[in-house]
Amino acid sequence: MSHIQIFDTTLRDGEQSPGVNLNQLEKVEIARQLERFGVDIMEAGFPASSQGDFESVRAIARTIKNASVTGLARATKSDIDIAWDALKEGHDPRLHIFLATSPIHMTYKLKKSPEEVTQLAINMVSYARKKFPQVEWSAEDASRSDLDFLVKIIEKVIDAGATVINLPDTVGFSTPEEYGRMFQYVKANVPNIDKVILSAHCHDDLGLAVANSLAAIKNGATQVEGTINGIGERAGNAALEEFAVGLTIRNDQFPYTTNLVLKEIKRTSDLVSRFTGMVISPNKAIVGKNAFAHESGIHQDGVLKHASTYEIITPELVGIQSNDLVLGKHSGRHAFKDKIQQLGFEFTEDQLLEAFTSFKQLTDKKKTVTDEDLFTILTDIQTNISDVKKYELQAFQVQYGSANLPTATVALTTPEGIKVETARTGKGSVEALFNTLEALIKEEIHLTNFHLNSIGQGRDALAEANVKMTVNGTPVNGRGSAQDVLEASAKAFLNAVNRLFFNQKVNLKETANL
Repeated sequence: MSHIQIFDTTLRDGEQSPGVNLNQLEKVEIARQLERFGVDIMEAGFPASSQGDFESVRAIARTIKNASVTGLARATKSDIDIAWDALKEGHDPRLHIFLATSPIHMTYKLKKSPEEVTQLAINMVSYARKKFPQVEWSAEDASRSDLDFLVKIIEKVIDAGATVINLPDTVGFSTPEEYGRMFQYVKANVPNIDKVILSAHCHDDLGLAVANSLAAIKNGATQVEGTINGIGERAGNAALEEFAVGLTIRNDQFPYTTNLVLKEIKRTSDLVSRFTGMVISPNKAIVGKNAFAHESGIHQDGVLKHASTYEIITPELVGIQSNDLVLGKHSGRHAFKDKIQQLGFEFTEDQLLEAFTSFKQLTDKKKTVTDEDLFTILTDIQTNISDVKKYELQAFQVQYGSANLPTATVALTTPEGIKVETARTGKGSVEALFNTLEALIKEEIHLTNFHLNSIGQGRDALAEANVKMTVNGTPVNGRGSAQDVLEASAKAFLNAVNRLFFNQKVNLKETANL
């Protein structure tokens, strides 16, 4: 059986999804979970793109010990130098450098001839290998490139020191047959191809990213790149959880192995969804709420008689466990600690006390606390920004009726410790609440997106609110959870504003360390 390396780009290509804005703490927590998931390589970001990205990549490189951390770079010496500064403390640093090879990109974007592109690729890969033990070179838009030119430039780039050659379907244009054929052609016509790993990187514009990735490994690729939940620019990337489970369930067609720990899929998916604010569609393969639900009477009857009649994947395979230990208001701290360890969280004693207190407060309102409820509480504490001066909600009240103008009254404590209070109206209760919060906050705020989601089922389910906004021109995301949808909305609004202060503190701290 052939072994496939998994290259996760959730923190780089995935974070390029419109509206996604992760802070450093969240990126590090996702990186830790990706390490538990078993990815071989994680692309932590694009260090040259911003100071914030540089600091996040460096923090991840310092943290991760069981995966190779890489960063993206354009074909410029300055990008390569910055990436090395960010990654050099990692246990297995590598660089991912890209340069377009398709006629349309070379002509209109790069404005360079094929000969100029070839020489630039040779020079930059050679330069990068002086610093990095591993250099991946990507032929951007490879699937729309001339195959003979692709063969020539790949041969020269390998001679220059590339250790991995990536052939991306950058715009999601290929069919599985075409994509597989490209790998066949490269393997047959590049004389030194045996010196490198061949990698596949597929986008999902036509819904074929996972299928194309599978076609690639059937035709010689031994590394596959993708993201958790398939997030990414435009329609996203190949969903790694779909690829991994596909290999397992259809091992008869795809006799390949990976280092992925499949039982970590659900937790990894939930963590990425929560931190990015990108809600998973109920009918999403592998991780959607309906992936193991059966509505049809015929299906229900079949599953009751034998699960495999309509269920080709068991929930346990991807980490969806039945609740052996049910937590409620009478549960003690020991049982609570055991449960959060089962869920994969590692807390300090102070964090454990804070989590247990929040859990007990929730049990006063809910008879049974589900894993989803706990996950929400625990991820909030895991990435809390309690050591930052911030706006804190003291009290709020919303008056609403079908015949009355919705009015919200809010009391806040400012970052300077001053208590402020005011009231505003709106066309609806949420707008009234947000108008009031905005009136109390001196920062300039522009809300760009807001959505609500239910955590669990039933009338006592937690509500989770996600907002996207700009604060003083800086894009930030915020989230909040509570049993009341308005309280969750207010928490999300303030969380987004407070993230600006957290990001500023991190940047100041890192700048002082330079």
